[in-house]
Amino acid sequence: MTRGRGLILAGIATVALLLAMSPADERMQDTGGPGIVPFELTFGQERANEILDEWGEEGQDAARESLWIDFGFLLAYGALLTLALAATRDLARERGWPRLAAAGRFTVWFGALAAAFDALENACLLLTVDGAGAAFPVLAGVFAACKFALLAAAIAYLLAGLTLRWTARSQRTAS
Repeated sequence: MTRGRGLILAGIATVALLLAMSPADERMQDTGGPGIVPFELTFGQERANEILDEWGEEGQDAARESLWIDFGFLLAYGALLTLALAATRDLARERGWPRLAAAGRFTVWFGALAAAFDALENACLLLTVDGAGAAFPVLAGVFAACKFALLAAAIAYLLAGLTLRWTARSQRTAS
């Protein structure tokens, strides 16, 4: 399989799984509680318990459903980002953009690492919904923060690559 086909398949899977999670998130919010992202970032049992109480049994079932679907989603977006980051790194090497190429040696792993932190976060959140203990919301928050930081850095790298590509194309067109 080519990288291009992998990007297309991972992109389609990412969008499809995001859409599959959407009804569960809506059901959580229909209970009067927040969606899944605020639950990911509670960083403590007290706030986690407040959210679980706001959700009630229906919202907690929706949270479980969302988290299980998210395991597929994280595989899809992890693959998508890893392939896109590798393509950007390789383009930087080909075009002679040394700083972007050098950053790509590390950044190329950020999609996969974000997905790994997301998987750990999901496991902690599932344990939290099932009342397994006070440490899990804290761990979930830490893993979520790591995931979001890696995702932000990956997106910034991709945007830098797109900007350089667009700038180079504009300069070629102008000459």
